This record gives sequence, structure tokens and C-alpha cells, in this order.
Amino acid sequence: MAETKRYITKEELEKHNTAGDLWISIQGKIYNVTYWANDHPGGQLPLLSLAGQDVTDAFVAYHPGTAWKYLDKFFTGFYLKDYTVSEVSEDFRKLAAEFSKSGLFEKKGHVVFVTLCLIVMMFGLSVYGVLCSDSRSVRLVCGGLMGLMWIQSGWIGHDSGHYQVMSSRGFNCLVQILSGNCLAGVGIGWWKCNHNAHHIACNSLDYDPDLQHMPFFAVSSKFFSSITSCFYDRKLNFDSVSRFLVSYQHWTFYPVMCLARINLFAQSFLILLSKKKLATNRGLEFLGLVVFWTWYPLLVSCLPSWGERIMFVVASFSVTGIQHVQFCLNHFSSSVYVGPPSGNNWFEKQTEGTLNISCSPWMDWFHGGLQFQVEHHLFPRLPRCQLRRVSPFIRELCKKHNLPYNMVSFWKANAMTLETLRTAALQARDLTNPVPKNLVWEAVNTHG
Repeated sequence: MAETKRYITKEELEKHNTAGDLWISIQGKIYNVTYWANDHPGGQLPLLSLAGQDVTDAFVAYHPGTAWKYLDKFFTGFYLKDYTVSEVSEDFRKLAAEFSKSGLFEKKGHVVFVTLCLIVMMFGLSVYGVLCSDSRSVRLVCGGLMGLMWIQSGWIGHDSGHYQVMSSRGFNCLVQILSGNCLAGVGIGWWKCNHNAHHIACNSLDYDPDLQHMPFFAVSSKFFSSITSCFYDRKLNFDSVSRFLVSYQHWTFYPVMCLARINLFAQSFLILLSKKKLATNRGLEFLGLVVFWTWYPLLVSCLPSWGERIMFVVASFSVTGIQHVQFCLNHFSSSVYVGPPSGNNWFEKQTEGTLNISCSPWMDWFHGGLQFQVEHHLFPRLPRCQLRRVSPFIRELCKKHNLPYNMVSFWKANAMTLETLRTAALQARDLTNPVPKNLVWEAVNTHG
């Protein structure tokens, strides 16, 4: 006699949405991942963000076909009542299956090898110039070259966090530690935690850490109500200092980006010193950061004067600031929302919250795959070299379902970002909704 299926409603599923009681639905089957969440390679936060929901599209986007066989041990025996699939989700899953059947997720090309060669070359030239050149100009250029090396190491860290760029998981981890922690001083554990949260909750003001830059920047006036960050677990206070800084954010954007790396350095150490569960080896990461903070200050100290040392650091930070700008261009001017992400409109939220950058193929190295941000957010496991190839299919799917597929030039994207910042800045200056002000605010904004 066939076993009768047991069903629960969507409302009942939504009640299981806490760390101590975490259920999800995948293709209508209910899974209890409460205890698995701590061991989840992507961290606990992505599961918590989508807890109590159907997460099929997110699962398809993030996991290879081999992951499906591990689901049975979490099956509760329940099915989701009245489970349906939208036309958008159905087409998205078909496209993912076609990409997988064509082997696109495994064909990584020679991008990683070329990038690693560039990193080694730029690092070697920079060190050689500092130690062996008598020219002040050459040594300054070496500082800029160091910044370019950090940008390329960032792309490797980004790629290796989304899919295995090397032949084995061990080598993949080694590349992450070497390119991120040792060469760039950025902890891969912090990056993976931050970036996974960003992908799952793309452009949610309270769930996406990539939009939470208070007190320096606010992309929306909704931040003025002091939103609580679900990633940092603290309130992003919009006080007098924040209002002052946000009021001029369209002028300070590029200068702050030149120094943004300092925040990455700090966050890398803070997460290692916290009790937060990491998907990487904490001790190995800490050792990698120690390596960076040994060789980089030592190299800077080899410069003949304090003036040159400061200029070298400023040059390296400013050049790598280009990458921080690139991170912002893809999302700052796109649609934002408040609240947790929804598993039922995965495709829609990813397309609405992202912006592509149009460029020639020979400039792909400069953008590191972020020029196809829509494609990357929909299929984060796709190797960088495949994003241009699948772009026409994504564009056609967006057109079919009347969804945005936004693509502009690099310069237009900069202009749109500045306009978004300017709009929020002017709103922050509106004294009809005052907050406690300090003397600096009063001095700058007094008229008459």
C-alpha cells in the first residue's frame, strides 16, 4: 500500500525560521537543516536569511548537481501544500540545467593561470623596483603596481570563493589564503561570509552588507530611520555625524574609496577575533594575515624616506580603490528594498538589484567578471570566462518575462552612482526632519 504524503502549509513552514528551528523547502519537499546550518560551507547566514521559505532557485544557483544526493538525510517527511513554480523560475531552472549539461560550470579556461601569472609578475616587479631602483618616480609607480596586483588577487579570491578554480579543494583553499590573506591582507573567511550574505539578499538595505556603509554613505533615505543591520547585528545610527558625512557623500565617494582597503583590513581581523563560525580554517587565515603584515611594512620600510613611504602606501591604496568603486557601481544605483530576501522571486530580485557594465572583451581582465553582474548573480558558480557567452540567453529570458536587464558604460555607471549618492545627500540636508546636530554641522550649514 502506497504511503500517504504528509503536507504542511506555507504559513506553517514560515514558523520554522530561527537558528534553533530552521526548515526550508526545495522543490516542494521540506528539509530540517537546523543542525546542518553550522556546518554549511556557505555559512549559517544564507540559510537563516531564507529560513521558512522555498529556496529551490537559490539552491539551484549555488549548488552543483552532486549536492542533491545529500538532501535526503534532512528530509522531514513533509511536503509543501499547493507548491507551484512560476514561469520565471521554471525557465531559470531549465537554463541552469542546460548550462550544466553543456559543461559550462566546469570549463574554466585559462583565466586563473593567466591571472596568477600577472599577480606574480606585478608583485615581483614592484618589489624589485623598491629594492633596486634609484628613481623616485619608478618607486612611486611600483606602489601603483602593487595596487593593480591587489585588484587581480581580489578577482582570484572572488572566483575561488564561488567555485573551485584549482584541481582540488585543498589547492583551492591554498590559492585563497595566498592571494587573499598573504598577498592582499584581506581575510578570505570574512569575504566569503560577507559576499554570500550579499548574494542571497542582493540590495536589501538591512540584510545586504554591501549597501551598509554608514556613517559615510547611504544609497537611500530609508537609512535615515536608523536601520538595524541583520549582518552586523547592530543599528546603523543616522545621527548628526552621519547626516554631515552623508550630506556630502557625492563629493567624498572617490576619496573614501581610495582608503576603503583599511576597512577590509579591519574587518578581516575582527571576524577572526569574533566567535562567528567560519567556513575556513581560522588559524591558517590568521597566519596568512601575519605574513602580509610582515612583508608589506618591511617592503615599505626599505624606501629611503618617510615621504616616499607615505606616497607608496597612498599609491597602492588609491589604485586598488578602483576595485572598491567597481563593487559599488553594480548595485548602488539599482533598486533597493527593506526586509529579508524571498526565495519565491530569486530571479526577479537578482535582475532588479544589479547593473551590468558594457565593455569590449579585451577589457574583461579589468572588470574581473563584474561587468556581467546580472549573469554572475543568477549563476554565481559560472566561471568568469563563460559569463559573456551566456549573456544573450539571460538577456532573452529577461525580455521574455519583462524584467530589467540593465547595462551601461563604465562612465555612465559612475554617473548613475554619483547621482544616487547626490539624491540621498540632498535629502539628508533636509532640515524638516532634523536630528541632533553638532557644531561642525551648524557651522557648515548656517545661511544668512
